Amino acid sequence: MTAIISLIIWPLAVGGFIIAGGLLLISIFIIPRDRLHPLVRVFCRVILLCSGQILIIKRETDDIGPGPYIYMFNHASLFDVFMVGAIVRHYITAVAAEYQFSYPIWGTLLRRYGIIPILRSNIKQAIASLDKAEDAIKNGDSFLISPEGTRTLDGNLRVFKKGGFHVALHTGATIIPMAFGGTFQAKPKTDWRIRPGILRAYVGQPITATDYQGMSVKELCELTRDRIQNLIQENC
Repeated sequence: MTAIISLIIWPLAVGGFIIAGGLLLISIFIIPRDRLHPLVRVFCRVILLCSGQILIIKRETDDIGPGPYIYMFNHASLFDVFMVGAIVRHYITAVAAEYQFSYPIWGTLLRRYGIIPILRSNIKQAIASLDKAEDAIKNGDSFLISPEGTRTLDGNLRVFKKGGFHVALHTGATIIPMAFGGTFQAKPKTDWRIRPGILRAYVGQPITATDYQGMSVKELCELTRDRIQNLIQENC
């Protein structure tokens, strides 16, 4: 039954992506990218709905203080990036695996929107990408980082990589921990099938530069992972 439902959903999701993505692609050549985010939020909502997903958002606070911010989340599904796009209320950039920039429509959207390519297998190039991320944050742009690096294979939170926390310590940006529920069940990495359902996003209390002042990279990594793990256990 799940396979039959998926065979219906996939054409809808791809069709929605082509139509909404095409409109967004035209807009991105006309509207400055830092003013485009209202359309990005609509685009992401359309993709989720066409994929049979209803997004519910819960924020522990709307008072997250001055930016820029580094948003960090548990990475369990291809829907995660669209959830972030629907949640965040302002322009945000990120790093993305280099191979994604070769995809039709999607790759052009990434480049025009200011997403930074990263090749994680090449340490020197990965460091250069994180340096660009630091420059973007210092210029006032907020950033999205998946501290696990890639999607979980079993639904559990993976070990966090330290690159994003070096960026935080070097820039003093506020970290916003987020936990996503229902995403692994909707579309795990190892299964082609899509299961319609409810995706839940929980936006936690910010971790400010004052909170992590004097911490090492390891300590900040552990603090953030604990925050996200607690959000998952309490809500997801």
